[in-house]
Amino acid sequence: MATGFALVGTGMISHFHAQAIAGIRGARLVGCFDQVPAAAQAFAREHDCTAYDSLQDLLRSPDVDIVNICTPSGAHMEPAVAAANAGKHVAVEKPLEITLRRCDRIIQACRKNNVHLCTILPSRFSPVNQELKKAIDAGRFGTLTLGDTYVKWWRTQEYYDSGGWRGTWEMDGGGAYMNQAIHQVDLLTWMMGDVTEVAGMTDTLAHERIEVEDVGVAALRFASGAVGVIEATTSAWPGLLKKTEIHGTQGTVIIEQDSILRWEFARRNRRDAAIRRKFSVDSATSGGAADPKAISFKGHQDQLRDFVSAIRDDRPPLVDGIEGRRSVEIILAIYKAAWTGRTVRLPLKSDPRPPRSDDSRKKRSRRR
Repeated sequence: MATGFALVGTGMISHFHAQAIAGIRGARLVGCFDQVPAAAQAFAREHDCTAYDSLQDLLRSPDVDIVNICTPSGAHMEPAVAAANAGKHVAVEKPLEITLRRCDRIIQACRKNNVHLCTILPSRFSPVNQELKKAIDAGRFGTLTLGDTYVKWWRTQEYYDSGGWRGTWEMDGGGAYMNQAIHQVDLLTWMMGDVTEVAGMTDTLAHERIEVEDVGVAALRFASGAVGVIEATTSAWPGLLKKTEIHGTQGTVIIEQDSILRWEFARRNRRDAAIRRKFSVDSATSGGAADPKAISFKGHQDQLRDFVSAIRDDRPPLVDGIEGRRSVEIILAIYKAAWTGRTVRLPLKSDPRPPRSDDSRKKRSRRR
């Protein structure tokens, strides 16, 4: 019997989920719900599923096995917890939530109800990133010394104005780090390991009427002793491809989007030339560098396929709730470091409180 998916929230990202589910053997999209009934009905017509009148009706359906949460970032917890309490497995679009307390509520609800949880962070499923991870795990870099990632994207003012929740601490949870660079934050820590301390600077330089940052630089120290940098912005026109650089005493790899710019090790092996040939081509997608719709659903498809397999095999998915929480904690630590001007050690003891929006506007006004 096919695994039944249902989506909560039918905004832009939900269409990528629907396309991804359609390509998974043994899975089907059976339903959707949105706070705006007309939006749910339009989505259901487009993707041939049932539009439910309420979340409760959707969760009562025996056809629904997995609920994908596609609501705004700060509204993930309530439907995720409700789904877990109804005995449904839960897939939450990034970020898992915008505070650690709300992340923990989701994780605890899934544990209590013995259902599986995954956080949608599909960059781990890129074939080139998986090759890089294999090389790290095989010790080919020697001692890891430096891990950097750069997300220099462009978002128009219209992007932020398109939804009342965009660019707010309450519902967006942050800006360039929490919503754009979180994929690379997750990817970098998957490669380099846990982060123990961060320092950072953030600001809002290119956009109006938003509370959150549109540019930031953070320095990190990893548990291994290695250091790194995460740059994030939505104010770099025309929008550049994201980049990851991993360096060690015996190797260097630089990846731009899904293409290899450099793959070099002191000790070569017979697969190196083939890997360079396979991935040394221009990326087929801009990866959302300037247009959030210009992404591929392939990563979502690979991750949701892994989630279906994890449920059937009763194993943790590759990106579970704890992994999803980790990237949120690092980003919150970056924010705290930027707000306080101090280095912040992890783990965080509590959720940092963002500056009041009127204070932020005053600071920007004085600077200009």
